[in-house]
Amino acid sequence: MNTHLERRTLLRAGAATGAGLLLGAGAAACGADSAHTAASSALIGPTDPAVAAVESARYHSGATRTFTLDAVPGKIDLGGVVVSTWTYGGVLPGAEIRVNRGDLINAHLVNHLPEETTVHWHGVAIRNNMDGVPQLTQSPVAPGASRTYTFTAANPGTYWLHPHVGVQQDRGLYAPLIVDDPGEKADYDHEWTVVLDDWIDGTGHTPDQVLAALQNTPAPTASASGMDTGMGMGSGSTAGGGDGVVLMDATSPLLGGDAGDVRYPYFLINGRLRTDPATFTARPGQRTRIRIINAGSDTAFRVALGGHTLTVTHTDGYPVVPVETTSLLLGMGERYDVEVTLGDGVFPLVASAEGKNATALAVVRTASGRAPSPDVRPAELAADPIGYGALQPTEPYRLKPAASQVAANLRLTVSKTSYTWTINDTVYNPERPLMRVESGQRVRLTWTNTTTMWHPMHLHGHTFQLAGGGPRKDTVIVLPGRSVTVEFDADNPGQWMMHCHDTYHASTGMMGVIGYQTKA
Repeated sequence: MNTHLERRTLLRAGAATGAGLLLGAGAAACGADSAHTAASSALIGPTDPAVAAVESARYHSGATRTFTLDAVPGKIDLGGVVVSTWTYGGVLPGAEIRVNRGDLINAHLVNHLPEETTVHWHGVAIRNNMDGVPQLTQSPVAPGASRTYTFTAANPGTYWLHPHVGVQQDRGLYAPLIVDDPGEKADYDHEWTVVLDDWIDGTGHTPDQVLAALQNTPAPTASASGMDTGMGMGSGSTAGGGDGVVLMDATSPLLGGDAGDVRYPYFLINGRLRTDPATFTARPGQRTRIRIINAGSDTAFRVALGGHTLTVTHTDGYPVVPVETTSLLLGMGERYDVEVTLGDGVFPLVASAEGKNATALAVVRTASGRAPSPDVRPAELAADPIGYGALQPTEPYRLKPAASQVAANLRLTVSKTSYTWTINDTVYNPERPLMRVESGQRVRLTWTNTTTMWHPMHLHGHTFQLAGGGPRKDTVIVLPGRSVTVEFDADNPGQWMMHCHDTYHASTGMMGVIGYQTKA
């Protein structure tokens, strides 16, 4: 965010409201999967027959793939730094889940954590009762308990999975989910999945302690103009009272000002520090598809491969007309697929923490030679990243022209007295949808950012198209003082979360529900 006041405001209010809901305080009202229509009989709940009907109509390959997700506490070596954290299966990132389009996934979650948890399948057009949102689509999985998520992976693309409880996503609980299309022409020799992350867990703080620090940091005095003074982190300074984790002066013109709230000591690529980076090996002249996922909680990453031009082929799992760029910007939750013809040598893949004066590093090696310096910053990072306006969906994935039948303008807002991020000045309430839609409608949704912080907005269960012929996505950056309009077809009934993918903004209230209702 851009102001001390916004950050503190959002977090204090969230302690009593939004965070409690995420952690299960609302269980009395919405405890069981079948109970979520109690507030309104017109709403289509997660176990409604309409949900099952849409699931059965999805394309099925006939294959069933079974996986186990053991959510466990333990120690992880980041590459010379050992931390205590929570992971899936004791590895970071969690083991990649890879299936073919139309496969039925049986994912068995076993909760060995000291807290309840869930799994959300980010970007997947999933059946509503498998979406992993506590008090909305399921009851959370208690410590020592288990749950099997069963759904059809009908749409190919680059996705990922993570919890949707409190601030658990800012631990090590995440993994890639790749859905292949056997019929897709593969004009490349290799694939490489790259997962970006900002890391603080086990370094003297937990994410819950970070949240508390943000909530407890005193608000600053107002400037002479009456406006709140800025707070970011580019200089690496910290706010008083934040126990060293609340960042000041993190600024980025690309993000419209404030770049983030949290002072992360480390930034990772595939779970490794830049001083001991992951290495991808190939031969000169080979073409590689790189699937890039931002699994961070408070950091946008600017990504470049030294000495190379990247061809963007997909964003958030959906194809775009191929376009070249030297760098990419990914907000939390966003994904890009790129293809690149590799040169002869050793090259740095660098993810720069936008506005935070720090980097993560991986190495691409096609020949012998010395590895890049850990602090390398290739010239390609200096170029402006490609913007949404340069991306167009390929024809099969472009929404057919249609008039919007329902529309909403949702304001991204913030409390003036506590660290509480909101939508339409309202903290998340799972029982009161911000917007109601009916199956078959074309929906037009506008996010208007009235705050001084950028927000990566994510819609569950659907892929939208940016208005004006833009790309198909499920997560989009909304800059301060700007509006972003998207359209989607209401073709997946249920109660769907829509939220900022900054973990600390969402946990304090910047979430809402788009609710399907029965037709009048």
